[in-house]
Amino acid sequence: MAEQTSPERATPERIIIDTDPGVDDSMAILLALASPEVQVEGLTIVFGNSDNVRMLARNACVVLELAQRPEIPVAVGAANPLVRPYHGRGASVHGANGLGDIPVPEPSKQPVEQPAAQFIVEQCRAHPGQITLVTIGPLTNIALALRLEPELPRLARRLVMMGGAVTVPGNVNPVAEANVHNDPEAARLVFHAGWPITMAGLDVTTRVRMDDPYLESLRDLGNRAGRFIYDITRFYIRAYRERGHPNMAVHDSSALVSIIRPELFQSKPVTVDVETVGELTRGQTIGDWRGQYGRPPQTELLLDVDAKAFRALYRERIATLP
Repeated sequence: MAEQTSPERATPERIIIDTDPGVDDSMAILLALASPEVQVEGLTIVFGNSDNVRMLARNACVVLELAQRPEIPVAVGAANPLVRPYHGRGASVHGANGLGDIPVPEPSKQPVEQPAAQFIVEQCRAHPGQITLVTIGPLTNIALALRLEPELPRLARRLVMMGGAVTVPGNVNPVAEANVHNDPEAARLVFHAGWPITMAGLDVTTRVRMDDPYLESLRDLGNRAGRFIYDITRFYIRAYRERGHPNMAVHDSSALVSIIRPELFQSKPVTVDVETVGELTRGQTIGDWRGQYGRPPQTELLLDVDAKAFRALYRERIATLP
């Protein structure tokens, strides 16, 4: 099972969310802001759902202002993968503005001047062993932070990621998930860095689906956050239906729920590595179940979840926001 932490923990887990704010990222950020089990220390922005990181940073600021949490810093990071061009297709799922193409007001909040990788390193140095890195986009910022501070895996508490697909098909090619596929070299560095990883890949994220009646129940909560989620998911759920799925998965929130309610998940430890050069398999996350790589398991791979309880928790938390 994943790390078991009581829902009544005395001290919230301090987290930095590394994100490419599209639709499901925004949903995950709002969940984090509504959950007393975590304390959001900052949002760091990476390309992914777009390569316009300034636009993605604006989206993060919009979400923070919506939740009345403008004090949380936003740091802008990588606009491209480490060694290859960006070829993402996020706009086809999240809309050209990353928020389902709904009109949003220009936020008054602005990002900090500090680059994302430096922000991550300095926060972990200032609070050794206390900061969990929650990655819900490509892992480029984390790889850059590792270059700045090779001791980062010992300074951070752990890394919780949304990305990859070990036991199920991929969503950008037959074996690869988008966050890892967008920068497999960065992902490989992260998996080899030597820290404990909790991985919420497509193995588990596709098990939680939201349909129109559920999304309408969020809209009808009577707060701005619920209405915002409903509005931004109109484009997102249409994109799923165009691809043959009647309902939408909420990938990124799974990483947050695994921290907030780890008891909802089933998991297994495994060594995970990433294919970076395969003609047909670039970005594949490979689980070494038999120890053939000769390395101990570094990843707690989430494999199943109580989807009903997940959805109930999500609605309960969003109801507490402005």
